[in-house]
Amino acid sequence: MDAVSSGGEVQGTGADTVLTGLIGMDIQSSRSPDMHMREAAAQGIALRYELFDLAGADHAAANLAATLDTVQRAGFAGVNITHPFKQSVMALLDRLSDEARAIGAVNTVVFVAEGRVGYNTDSSGFAEGFERQLVGASVDRVVQIGAGGAGAATAMAMVNLGCRDLVIIDPQGDRADDLVSRLPGNIARVGRDLAGELSGASGLINATPVGMEGYPGTPVDTALLRPDLWVADVVYFPLETALLRAARAIGCRTAHGGDMAVFQAARAFDLFTGHRADRERMAANF
Repeated sequence: MDAVSSGGEVQGTGADTVLTGLIGMDIQSSRSPDMHMREAAAQGIALRYELFDLAGADHAAANLAATLDTVQRAGFAGVNITHPFKQSVMALLDRLSDEARAIGAVNTVVFVAEGRVGYNTDSSGFAEGFERQLVGASVDRVVQIGAGGAGAATAMAMVNLGCRDLVIIDPQGDRADDLVSRLPGNIARVGRDLAGELSGASGLINATPVGMEGYPGTPVDTALLRPDLWVADVVYFPLETALLRAARAIGCRTAHGGDMAVFQAARAFDLFTGHRADRERMAANF
């Protein structure tokens, strides 16, 4: 149900209600509305979070632009952006955060007096979740599978967490090359030999959809895993992927994708409301 009428007016909200939402395709099962509204209620903030599902719409790019125009005119504080618009939305914004520019994707748009500002909270969300689940884990040498939007975010998180040697492997080699070229610090490189790279790695990140519902299996041969290797997954549905289950079975420390989902939402909540979300409460309610 849209919060905006055809005339651009918000329906059923008070003047002090913070209006936010999510723009994407096939997003009816999103947990974002519940996460944002429950945290707002706990803080005594009136907040409404709406879904703008453009699935099946003709001319998706035009519909994205029109939806952004509509919610901005209606006084929304901002909106989250998800598949498949995280890159195309960038051309519709007035300013990007340094992180969003480096990552090459936006998942949060905030409306301010100067216009539309794009952020990427996926990266900080992954970093927060990593530090919460894998306390003290070494990031000296990390192998990452996947160089798409999620992979760009997790790679930047590794840079910010102090990784010294980040190996990016992607079936589409040009995507890995492009991501490595955009990351700061000269710590990232493209890998070709997964087995060889994993043999000396501290940890492994799955930044692909393999393991989620509809994409069964594991992104790597689990015979390559070792007990001293930590394994992190961006997938959160299910929380225990086949990769994580196999890793835990041999004694690996693991991190599921649920915290990334929670903490990217928490950072977006901070930006939308000006109030810091309680991370532990949001994680407990996930």
